[in-house]
Amino acid sequence: MERSHLGGRPAGQIERQLAHLKIISRLLSHELSAQSSSRLTLSREEVGEIQTSIDLFIEEVLGQRSQAAPVTKVANLDTQPVVTRVN
Repeated sequence: MERSHLGGRPAGQIERQLAHLKIISRLLSHELSAQSSSRLTLSREEVGEIQTSIDLFIEEVLGQRSQAAPVTKVANLDTQPVVTRVN
């Protein structure tokens, strides 16, 4: 398999998508090693960062799916004939 294309998508595009998940993974890994108790405590800011990263990932993937899907449905437009006169 070519390094520049994985699954029909450029490697850079896949790496950009995975960057959001890497951020979440590193944040959680840091918290696991920093807090030695059986319960973890996350600040509102940290939870907000996780949520933002997940939302960005979802938007990016859904945006690519809509770009890749061919447009098959054509909207029905209500048109009325217009009378024109040429003098």
